Amino acid sequence: MTFDVAAIREQFPILSREVDGKPLVYLDNAATTQKPQCVIDALVDYYSTCNSNVHRGAHRLADEATQRYEGARDIVAGFINADCREEVVWTSGTTEAINVVAHGLAQLLKADDEVLVTEMEHHANLVTWQQACKQAGATLKVAPICDNGELRVDEFEKLLSDNTKLVAFPHVSNSLGTINPVKQLVQLAKKVGAWVLVDGAQGIAHGAVDVRDLGCDFYAFSGHKVFGPTGIGVLWGRKSLLEEWPVWQTGGEMISEVTYQDARWNELPYRLEAGTPHIAGAIGLGEAIRWFSELDFDGMKAHETALMESATRQAEAFEGLTIIGNSPEKTGVLSFVMDAGHPADIGFLLDRQGIAIRTGHHCAEPLMNRLGVPGTARASFSIYNTLEEVDALFAALKKVQMMLA
Repeated sequence: MTFDVAAIREQFPILSREVDGKPLVYLDNAATTQKPQCVIDALVDYYSTCNSNVHRGAHRLADEATQRYEGARDIVAGFINADCREEVVWTSGTTEAINVVAHGLAQLLKADDEVLVTEMEHHANLVTWQQACKQAGATLKVAPICDNGELRVDEFEKLLSDNTKLVAFPHVSNSLGTINPVKQLVQLAKKVGAWVLVDGAQGIAHGAVDVRDLGCDFYAFSGHKVFGPTGIGVLWGRKSLLEEWPVWQTGGEMISEVTYQDARWNELPYRLEAGTPHIAGAIGLGEAIRWFSELDFDGMKAHETALMESATRQAEAFEGLTIIGNSPEKTGVLSFVMDAGHPADIGFLLDRQGIAIRTGHHCAEPLMNRLGVPGTARASFSIYNTLEEVDALFAALKKVQMMLA
Protein backbone atom coordinates (compact mmCIF):
# COMPACT_ATOMS: atom_id res chain seq x y z
CA MET A 1 0.00 0.00 0.00
CA THR A 2 1.49 3.38 -0.98
CA PHE A 3 1.50 6.13 1.62
CA ASP A 4 -1.47 8.32 0.68
CA VAL A 5 -2.57 10.35 3.71
CA ALA A 6 -6.01 11.14 2.28
CA ALA A 7 -6.63 7.48 1.51
CA ILE A 8 -5.44 6.48 4.97
CA ARG A 9 -7.73 9.02 6.65
CA GLU A 10 -10.74 7.59 4.80
CA GLN A 11 -10.19 4.30 6.63
CA PHE A 12 -10.68 5.94 10.06
CA PRO A 13 -14.37 6.68 10.56
CA ILE A 14 -13.87 8.85 13.65
CA LEU A 15 -11.80 11.38 11.71
CA SER A 16 -14.91 12.53 9.85
CA ARG A 17 -16.77 13.64 12.97
CA GLU A 18 -17.13 17.17 14.29
CA VAL A 19 -16.70 18.62 17.77
CA ASP A 20 -18.93 21.58 18.59
CA GLY A 21 -19.58 22.06 14.89
CA LYS A 22 -15.89 22.06 13.96
CA PRO A 23 -13.91 19.31 12.20
CA LEU A 24 -12.09 17.08 14.65
CA VAL A 25 -8.33 17.60 14.70
CA TYR A 26 -7.09 14.65 16.72
CA LEU A 27 -3.62 15.33 18.17
CA ASP A 28 -3.64 13.01 21.18
CA ASN A 29 -2.05 10.00 19.51
CA ALA A 30 0.57 9.41 22.20
CA ALA A 31 -2.34 8.62 24.53
CA THR A 32 -4.14 6.38 22.04
CA THR A 33 -4.39 6.09 18.28
CA GLN A 34 -7.64 5.89 16.37
CA LYS A 35 -8.77 2.63 14.76
CA PRO A 36 -9.15 1.86 11.05
CA GLN A 37 -12.42 0.32 9.87
CA CYS A 38 -10.76 -3.06 9.29
CA VAL A 39 -9.92 -3.32 13.01
CA ILE A 40 -13.45 -2.34 14.00
CA ASP A 41 -14.78 -4.93 11.53
CA ALA A 42 -12.51 -7.63 12.96
CA LEU A 43 -13.92 -7.04 16.45
CA VAL A 44 -17.52 -7.06 15.24
CA ASP A 45 -16.95 -10.15 13.11
CA TYR A 46 -15.47 -12.11 16.03
CA TYR A 47 -18.37 -11.28 18.33
CA SER A 48 -20.90 -11.84 15.52
CA THR A 49 -19.63 -15.13 14.10
CA CYS A 50 -17.40 -17.11 16.48
CA ASN A 51 -17.56 -15.62 19.97
CA SER A 52 -16.21 -18.36 22.23
CA ASN A 53 -13.48 -19.05 24.73
CA VAL A 54 -10.26 -20.37 23.23
CA HIS A 55 -8.22 -23.58 23.40
CA ARG A 56 -10.41 -25.98 25.37
CA GLY A 57 -13.85 -25.86 23.78
CA ALA A 58 -14.97 -29.05 21.99
CA HIS A 59 -16.99 -27.24 19.34
CA ARG A 60 -16.62 -25.31 16.07
CA LEU A 61 -16.83 -21.80 17.54
CA ALA A 62 -14.02 -22.48 19.99
CA ASP A 63 -11.85 -23.85 17.22
CA GLU A 64 -12.46 -20.84 14.98
CA ALA A 65 -11.84 -18.40 17.82
CA THR A 66 -8.62 -20.19 18.76
CA GLN A 67 -7.36 -20.08 15.18
CA ARG A 68 -7.95 -16.32 14.96
CA TYR A 69 -6.49 -15.69 18.42
CA GLU A 70 -3.32 -17.70 17.84
CA GLY A 71 -3.08 -16.39 14.30
CA ALA A 72 -2.84 -12.91 15.76
CA ARG A 73 0.09 -14.07 17.89
CA ASP A 74 1.84 -15.22 14.71
CA ILE A 75 1.26 -11.80 13.12
CA VAL A 76 2.81 -10.03 16.10
CA ALA A 77 5.77 -12.41 16.22
CA GLY A 78 6.48 -11.78 12.56
CA PHE A 79 6.09 -8.02 12.87
CA ILE A 80 8.66 -7.66 15.66
CA ASN A 81 10.90 -10.42 14.24
CA ALA A 82 10.69 -12.69 17.29
CA ASP A 83 12.67 -15.92 17.19
CA CYS A 84 9.46 -17.88 17.77
CA ARG A 85 5.77 -17.33 18.50
CA GLU A 86 6.19 -18.60 22.07
CA GLU A 87 8.08 -15.40 22.89
CA VAL A 88 4.90 -13.32 22.39
CA VAL A 89 2.90 -13.09 25.61
CA TRP A 90 -0.48 -11.35 25.60
CA THR A 91 -1.00 -8.75 28.34
CA SER A 92 -3.51 -5.98 28.95
CA GLY A 93 -0.98 -3.41 27.76
CA THR A 94 2.51 -2.01 28.30
CA THR A 95 1.88 -1.44 32.00
CA GLU A 96 0.97 -5.06 32.70
CA ALA A 97 3.81 -6.30 30.48
CA ILE A 98 6.33 -4.33 32.53
CA ASN A 99 4.70 -5.53 35.74
CA VAL A 100 5.07 -9.16 34.63
CA VAL A 101 8.83 -8.63 34.42
CA ALA A 102 9.06 -6.51 37.57
CA HIS A 103 7.04 -9.01 39.63
CA GLY A 104 9.47 -11.74 38.66
CA LEU A 105 12.51 -9.52 39.09
CA ALA A 106 11.53 -8.71 42.68
CA GLN A 107 11.91 -12.43 43.45
CA LEU A 108 15.30 -12.61 41.74
CA LEU A 109 16.95 -9.46 43.09
CA LYS A 110 19.43 -9.52 45.97
CA ALA A 111 20.22 -6.70 48.35
CA ASP A 112 23.36 -5.63 46.50
CA ASP A 113 21.70 -5.63 43.06
CA GLU A 114 20.87 -2.49 41.12
CA VAL A 115 18.24 -1.50 38.55
CA LEU A 116 18.92 1.42 36.20
CA VAL A 117 16.23 3.61 34.62
CA THR A 118 16.24 7.14 33.19
CA GLU A 119 14.83 10.53 34.15
CA MET A 120 12.36 10.42 31.26
CA GLU A 121 10.34 7.40 32.37
CA HIS A 122 6.58 7.01 32.26
CA HIS A 123 5.37 6.01 35.73
CA ALA A 124 4.75 2.46 34.46
CA ASN A 125 8.48 2.10 33.76
CA LEU A 126 9.55 3.70 37.02
CA VAL A 127 7.24 2.78 39.89
CA THR A 128 7.35 -0.91 38.92
CA TRP A 129 11.14 -1.09 39.35
CA GLN A 130 11.01 1.20 42.36
CA GLN A 131 8.68 -1.20 44.14
CA ALA A 132 10.63 -4.30 43.03
CA CYS A 133 13.80 -2.80 44.48
CA LYS A 134 12.05 -1.91 47.74
CA GLN A 135 10.73 -5.43 48.05
CA ALA A 136 14.19 -6.94 47.57
CA GLY A 137 16.23 -4.26 49.31
CA ALA A 138 18.00 -3.51 46.02
CA THR A 139 18.98 -0.07 44.68
CA LEU A 140 17.25 1.92 41.95
CA LYS A 141 19.50 4.27 39.99
CA VAL A 142 18.35 6.98 37.58
CA ALA A 143 20.36 8.11 34.55
CA PRO A 144 20.08 11.87 33.94
CA ILE A 145 18.93 13.71 30.83
CA CYS A 146 20.06 16.99 29.31
CA ASP A 147 17.85 20.06 29.55
CA ASN A 148 16.71 19.43 25.97
CA GLY A 149 15.35 16.00 26.93
CA GLU A 150 18.18 13.93 25.46
CA LEU A 151 19.57 11.07 27.53
CA ARG A 152 23.11 11.62 28.81
CA VAL A 153 24.60 8.41 27.51
CA ASP A 154 27.95 9.10 29.19
CA GLU A 155 26.28 9.28 32.60
CA PHE A 156 24.13 6.25 31.79
CA GLU A 157 27.30 4.27 31.12
CA LYS A 158 28.93 5.48 34.36
CA LEU A 159 25.97 4.20 36.39
CA LEU A 160 26.31 0.68 35.02
CA SER A 161 28.24 -1.78 37.15
CA ASP A 162 28.64 -5.47 37.80
CA ASN A 163 25.75 -5.09 40.26
CA THR A 164 23.35 -3.87 37.56
CA LYS A 165 20.72 -6.60 37.21
CA LEU A 166 18.30 -4.89 34.83
CA VAL A 167 18.15 -1.72 32.75
CA ALA A 168 14.84 -0.22 31.59
CA PHE A 169 14.21 2.77 29.35
CA PRO A 170 11.68 4.00 26.77
CA HIS A 171 12.16 3.50 23.05
CA VAL A 172 10.53 6.92 22.64
CA SER A 173 9.64 9.30 25.47
CA ASN A 174 5.88 9.71 25.78
CA SER A 175 6.13 13.27 27.05
CA LEU A 176 9.08 14.62 25.04
CA GLY A 177 9.22 12.51 21.89
CA THR A 178 12.92 11.79 22.45
CA ILE A 179 14.12 8.73 20.52
CA ASN A 180 16.66 6.84 22.60
CA PRO A 181 19.67 5.11 20.99
CA VAL A 182 18.32 1.69 21.91
CA LYS A 183 20.98 -0.49 20.33
CA GLN A 184 23.79 1.54 21.90
CA LEU A 185 22.18 1.43 25.34
CA VAL A 186 21.59 -2.32 25.05
CA GLN A 187 25.21 -2.91 24.10
CA LEU A 188 26.43 -0.90 27.09
CA ALA A 189 24.14 -2.81 29.45
CA LYS A 190 25.25 -6.15 28.04
CA LYS A 191 28.87 -5.32 28.83
CA VAL A 192 28.00 -5.69 32.52
CA GLY A 193 25.67 -8.65 31.97
CA ALA A 194 22.41 -6.80 32.70
CA TRP A 195 19.00 -7.68 31.33
CA VAL A 196 17.34 -4.95 29.27
CA LEU A 197 13.66 -4.06 29.02
CA VAL A 198 12.52 -1.52 26.43
CA ASP A 199 9.25 0.32 27.00
CA GLY A 200 8.01 0.34 23.41
CA ALA A 201 4.63 1.98 23.99
CA GLN A 202 5.57 5.04 21.93
CA GLY A 203 8.03 3.36 19.58
CA ILE A 204 5.84 0.62 18.12
CA ALA A 205 3.68 2.87 15.90
CA HIS A 206 6.53 4.80 14.27
CA GLY A 207 7.94 1.98 12.15
CA ALA A 208 9.09 -1.60 12.22
CA VAL A 209 10.55 -2.91 15.49
CA ASP A 210 13.09 -5.73 15.20
CA VAL A 211 13.71 -7.16 18.66
CA ARG A 212 16.52 -9.38 17.44
CA ASP A 213 18.31 -6.40 15.92
CA LEU A 214 17.80 -4.27 19.04
CA GLY A 215 19.36 -6.99 21.20
CA CYS A 216 17.15 -6.36 24.24
CA ASP A 217 15.73 -9.09 26.48
CA PHE A 218 12.19 -7.73 26.85
CA TYR A 219 10.10 -5.38 24.73
CA ALA A 220 6.67 -4.18 25.88
CA PHE A 221 3.93 -2.39 23.95
CA SER A 222 0.20 -1.66 23.92
CA GLY A 223 -2.20 -2.49 21.11
CA HIS A 224 -4.07 0.80 21.32
CA LYS A 225 -0.89 2.75 20.52
CA VAL A 226 -0.61 0.97 17.16
CA PHE A 227 -4.20 1.33 15.86
CA GLY A 228 -5.50 -1.71 17.76
CA PRO A 229 -8.01 -2.08 20.61
CA THR A 230 -7.52 -0.98 24.19
CA GLY A 231 -6.97 -3.60 26.88
CA ILE A 232 -4.52 -5.72 24.87
CA GLY A 233 -0.73 -5.58 24.74
CA VAL A 234 2.38 -7.62 24.28
CA LEU A 235 5.35 -8.66 26.33
CA TRP A 236 8.06 -10.03 24.10
CA GLY A 237 10.89 -11.79 25.92
CA ARG A 238 13.70 -14.13 25.10
CA LYS A 239 12.39 -17.68 25.28
CA SER A 240 15.26 -18.80 27.53
CA LEU A 241 14.28 -16.13 30.07
CA LEU A 242 10.50 -16.47 29.88
CA GLU A 243 10.66 -20.25 30.32
CA GLU A 244 12.16 -19.75 33.80
CA TRP A 245 10.68 -16.38 34.75
CA PRO A 246 8.58 -16.42 37.94
CA VAL A 247 4.91 -16.60 37.01
CA TRP A 248 2.85 -13.42 37.12
CA GLN A 249 -0.61 -14.76 38.00
CA THR A 250 -2.03 -18.19 38.68
CA GLY A 251 -5.30 -19.69 37.49
CA GLY A 252 -6.66 -21.29 34.37
CA GLU A 253 -4.62 -21.85 31.20
CA MET A 254 -1.22 -21.24 32.82
CA ILE A 255 -1.34 -24.58 34.65
CA SER A 256 -0.50 -28.01 33.22
CA GLU A 257 -1.27 -30.12 36.31
CA VAL A 258 -2.94 -29.44 39.66
CA THR A 259 -3.34 -31.34 42.91
CA TYR A 260 -4.58 -30.10 46.27
CA GLN A 261 -0.97 -29.87 47.36
CA ASP A 262 0.78 -28.27 44.38
CA ALA A 263 0.67 -27.26 40.72
CA ARG A 264 2.88 -27.40 37.64
CA TRP A 265 3.03 -24.54 35.16
CA ASN A 266 2.17 -24.75 31.50
CA GLU A 267 4.66 -24.16 28.67
CA LEU A 268 5.23 -20.81 26.99
CA PRO A 269 3.48 -18.57 26.27
CA TYR A 270 0.59 -19.84 28.37
CA ARG A 271 2.50 -20.03 31.66
CA LEU A 272 2.34 -16.22 31.73
CA GLU A 273 -1.26 -15.91 30.48
CA ALA A 274 -3.57 -16.81 33.34
CA GLY A 275 -7.33 -16.73 32.88
CA THR A 276 -9.58 -16.02 29.94
CA PRO A 277 -7.65 -13.63 27.69
CA HIS A 278 -8.86 -10.58 25.81
CA ILE A 279 -9.62 -12.70 22.75
CA ALA A 280 -11.29 -9.99 20.69
CA GLY A 281 -8.50 -7.58 21.58
CA ALA A 282 -5.80 -9.96 20.39
CA ILE A 283 -7.67 -10.56 17.13
CA GLY A 284 -8.13 -6.81 16.68
CA LEU A 285 -4.46 -6.16 17.38
CA GLY A 286 -3.46 -8.80 14.86
CA GLU A 287 -5.61 -7.07 12.25
CA ALA A 288 -4.18 -3.65 13.17
CA ILE A 289 -0.61 -4.87 12.73
CA ARG A 290 -1.50 -6.65 9.50
CA TRP A 291 -2.94 -3.36 8.20
CA PHE A 292 -0.03 -1.27 9.52
CA SER A 293 2.57 -3.64 8.05
CA GLU A 294 1.24 -3.05 4.55
CA LEU A 295 1.99 0.69 4.68
CA ASP A 296 4.96 2.28 2.97
CA PHE A 297 7.19 2.79 6.01
CA ASP A 298 9.61 5.07 4.17
CA GLY A 299 6.72 7.25 3.07
CA MET A 300 5.27 7.15 6.57
CA LYS A 301 8.56 8.27 8.12
CA ALA A 302 8.90 11.12 5.62
CA HIS A 303 5.35 12.25 6.39
CA GLU A 304 5.84 12.13 10.16
CA THR A 305 9.12 14.05 9.77
CA ALA A 306 7.32 16.73 7.75
CA LEU A 307 4.65 17.04 10.44
CA MET A 308 7.25 17.47 13.19
CA GLU A 309 9.30 19.92 11.17
CA SER A 310 6.26 22.08 10.48
CA ALA A 311 5.10 21.95 14.10
CA THR A 312 8.57 22.74 15.44
CA ARG A 313 9.10 25.62 13.00
CA GLN A 314 5.78 27.22 13.89
CA ALA A 315 6.32 26.68 17.61
CA GLU A 316 9.75 28.28 17.54
CA ALA A 317 8.28 31.33 15.80
CA PHE A 318 5.34 31.57 18.23
CA GLU A 319 5.99 34.38 20.71
CA GLY A 320 5.18 33.36 24.27
CA LEU A 321 5.40 29.61 23.58
CA THR A 322 8.27 27.40 24.76
CA ILE A 323 8.92 23.88 23.48
CA ILE A 324 9.68 21.37 26.23
CA GLY A 325 11.98 18.70 24.78
CA ASN A 326 14.28 19.62 21.92
CA SER A 327 16.32 16.47 21.49
CA PRO A 328 17.85 16.29 18.00
CA GLU A 329 16.36 12.79 17.71
CA LYS A 330 12.63 12.93 18.38
CA THR A 331 9.35 11.95 16.81
CA GLY A 332 5.63 12.39 17.11
CA VAL A 333 5.41 14.74 20.11
CA LEU A 334 5.38 18.50 20.57
CA SER A 335 5.21 19.39 24.26
CA PHE A 336 5.04 23.04 25.15
CA VAL A 337 4.07 25.67 27.69
CA MET A 338 2.69 29.15 27.06
CA ASP A 339 3.15 32.36 29.02
CA ALA A 340 -0.53 33.11 28.53
CA GLY A 341 -1.89 30.39 30.76
CA HIS A 342 -1.85 26.96 32.39
CA PRO A 343 -1.69 23.90 30.11
CA ALA A 344 -5.13 22.78 31.33
CA ASP A 345 -6.66 26.06 30.14
CA ILE A 346 -4.92 25.72 26.79
CA GLY A 347 -6.30 22.22 26.33
CA PHE A 348 -9.83 23.30 27.25
CA LEU A 349 -9.84 26.22 24.84
CA LEU A 350 -8.37 24.15 22.02
CA ASP A 351 -11.11 21.57 22.54
CA ARG A 352 -13.72 24.28 21.99
CA GLN A 353 -12.13 24.69 18.55
CA GLY A 354 -12.26 20.97 17.78
CA ILE A 355 -8.60 20.28 18.51
CA ALA A 356 -7.81 17.36 20.84
CA ILE A 357 -4.51 17.46 22.73
CA ARG A 358 -3.42 16.27 26.17
CA THR A 359 -2.28 18.33 29.14
CA GLY A 360 -0.68 17.59 32.50
CA HIS A 361 2.40 15.65 33.56
CA HIS A 362 1.66 12.76 31.16
CA CYS A 363 2.36 10.12 33.83
CA ALA A 364 5.89 11.48 34.08
CA GLU A 365 5.70 13.65 37.18
CA PRO A 366 9.38 13.27 38.20
CA LEU A 367 10.40 14.33 34.69
CA MET A 368 8.21 17.45 34.87
CA ASN A 369 9.81 18.29 38.20
CA ARG A 370 13.25 17.79 36.66
CA LEU A 371 12.35 20.20 33.84
CA GLY A 372 10.84 22.75 36.22
CA VAL A 373 7.32 22.79 34.79
CA PRO A 374 4.00 21.74 36.38
CA GLY A 375 3.08 19.97 33.18
CA THR A 376 2.83 20.67 29.48
CA ALA A 377 0.38 20.88 26.65
CA ARG A 378 1.18 17.96 24.33
CA ALA A 379 0.24 17.66 20.70
CA SER A 380 1.13 14.22 19.38
CA PHE A 381 0.97 13.22 15.74
CA SER A 382 0.22 10.05 13.84
CA ILE A 383 0.24 8.89 10.25
CA TYR A 384 -3.25 10.22 9.48
CA ASN A 385 -2.55 13.78 10.61
CA THR A 386 -1.98 16.41 7.96
CA LEU A 387 0.09 19.55 7.55
CA GLU A 388 -3.20 21.46 7.42
CA GLU A 389 -4.03 20.14 10.90
CA VAL A 390 -0.67 21.39 12.17
CA ASP A 391 -1.54 24.81 10.77
CA ALA A 392 -4.98 24.58 12.42
CA LEU A 393 -3.32 23.89 15.77
CA PHE A 394 -1.26 27.06 15.67
CA ALA A 395 -4.11 29.18 14.34
CA ALA A 396 -6.15 27.94 17.29
CA LEU A 397 -3.28 28.65 19.71
CA LYS A 398 -3.27 32.27 18.51
CA LYS A 399 -6.93 32.50 19.52
CA VAL A 400 -6.16 30.84 22.84
CA GLN A 401 -3.42 33.37 23.49
CA MET A 402 -5.82 36.24 22.87
CA MET A 403 -8.53 34.69 25.06
CA LEU A 404 -6.10 34.21 27.96
CA ALA A 405 -4.47 37.64 27.64
